[in-house]
Amino acid sequence: MNRRCLAAIACAVLLTAGAVATSRAAQRPQRVLFIGNSLTSANNLPGLVEALSRAAGESRIECRLVAFPNYSLEDHWNRGDAAHAIAEGAWSIVVLQQGPSALPESRVLLIEYVRRFDAAIRKAGARTALYMVWPAAARRGDFDGVSASYSAAARAVNGLLLPVGDAWRAAWRRDPRIELYGPDGFHPTALASYLGALVIYQELSGRSPVGLPSTMLAPALRDARILILQQAAADANAAASK
Repeated sequence: MNRRCLAAIACAVLLTAGAVATSRAAQRPQRVLFIGNSLTSANNLPGLVEALSRAAGESRIECRLVAFPNYSLEDHWNRGDAAHAIAEGAWSIVVLQQGPSALPESRVLLIEYVRRFDAAIRKAGARTALYMVWPAAARRGDFDGVSASYSAAARAVNGLLLPVGDAWRAAWRRDPRIELYGPDGFHPTALASYLGALVIYQELSGRSPVGLPSTMLAPALRDARILILQQAAADANAAASK
């Protein structure tokens, strides 16, 4: 066998090996750590994000949750569980969430502790994301303030904004009858958590949420509202990216 043939074979082997390595890298799941309170743990939001990624058949996402009721990021920082989880490493994204934080003093604290966590997150080789929530039903006038606070926190660390609260308003613009507040007027219904998962899945995977399966929801919830929520998630993400 002459040198040209050997070189061609060697080149083919290298190309094949490279293609296999690229394919395996593409199949590696994103590992996402959620740090928050009951607004994240309600209806197992991280599990819904995982379920969407499995149902879509691409961009697999594996999630872990560190959450305690009524916790702020300051509370998490002082407790230490979240910092220990971040330090374990191998995360792609770390999602931070606390209460609405619409008031100016709350915004200051949100940004301060997002910056503290971001330093640890970057050290672990991951990127920070902000899970924008919503105000209580009794304070619906605070939606703009919530949006401004979480947007400012994301900008402060060049983080990824997950505009779930904005998606609530986008859903109501399409159908004001959709129930997103639970019985306590603050925690999300199952549909609202599904909407949040759609927003987060699109931001993490780069795939449109429109047309994604809804099999992770109870059959009674799989109706025309699903498409409205999918479109609302896409609307909110598009607006946030401008």
